[in-house]
Amino acid sequence: MAYTLGEIAKFLGGQVNGDDSITISGLATLAQAGPGQLSFLANMAYKDQLQQTKASAVIVHPKQAADCVGPALVLDNPYLAYAKASQLFNTLPKASGDIHPSAVVSPSATVADGVSIAVNAVIEDHAVIGSGAVIGAGSVVGVNARVGKNTRLHHNVSVYHDVAIGDDCIIHSGAVIGSDGFGFANEKGQWVKICQIGGVTVGHGVEIGANTTIDRGAMSDTVIGDGVKLDNQIQIAHNVEIGAHSAMAAGCMIAGSTKIGSCCTLAGGVGVAGHLQLVDGTHVTAMTLVTKSITEPGSYSSGTAMSSTSEWRKSAARFRQLDDMAKRIKLIEKSLKE
Repeated sequence: MAYTLGEIAKFLGGQVNGDDSITISGLATLAQAGPGQLSFLANMAYKDQLQQTKASAVIVHPKQAADCVGPALVLDNPYLAYAKASQLFNTLPKASGDIHPSAVVSPSATVADGVSIAVNAVIEDHAVIGSGAVIGAGSVVGVNARVGKNTRLHHNVSVYHDVAIGDDCIIHSGAVIGSDGFGFANEKGQWVKICQIGGVTVGHGVEIGANTTIDRGAMSDTVIGDGVKLDNQIQIAHNVEIGAHSAMAAGCMIAGSTKIGSCCTLAGGVGVAGHLQLVDGTHVTAMTLVTKSITEPGSYSSGTAMSSTSEWRKSAARFRQLDDMAKRIKLIEKSLKE
């Protein structure tokens, strides 16, 4: 995989300052790049590295083009340009387009042309696999499940029965889609299981990270909208709905029947209680616990910032005194009015 800088510029729709005939064979950071590699500057904290980088060329905003010591590929959004350039140098092995002899495919399943099914994968009864899909080694597609066109299931993905996954999705290893939601009724101190008879509907262009779990609905489906991006080790409970093009970083936990709007972002470790609604354009910072619905778009946070343990213990002691202090303030205010 090697391209001239001019070819990359044409692919990205950018302008080259300098020699556009140099050969680019890979990508690297400003600090680590060497000859033949293309780098980028998206965070101004690394601006000083422009002068020391050994990259053959750097993707920069027009304002930084003059600071480059070598050729520059100039675009308005360097980080987006880097993302698109990475597609030219993707090292993911190409699918074979074949069904491995060790794979088990039910006679009642429908498998389109050009589907790759790897070692020990299982396609169960009445499942439907769209054209160009890739089913990784050890992955299971359950009864009546659907996998859309050009969707890739990496190794050891579990897709339960009655789950529908759209086109052009990426599901990473260890993901479980369609496991039972956590539903039980109590009878005299013992738990009675509520059968989870809904499914999961995953839209088009969705990416689901490694070891992420999406529970099936209790009666209706859990819904993941088009273009949603889920990081690793996320828990999506039953009947959650996530709007189109929302994104969640690792470790988020979304309790049952919560509805998250479109174009929302949840940073790492965010927890959202059940039966809430987050409006479109909600952005929640890391480790926040959302305990009530959010009705206005914007950025939301909870918790306290890090401090030394000794300082935190003093603050924690003050937290326990806040209610008593509030009552005393009210009494003082009342006495002043009198």
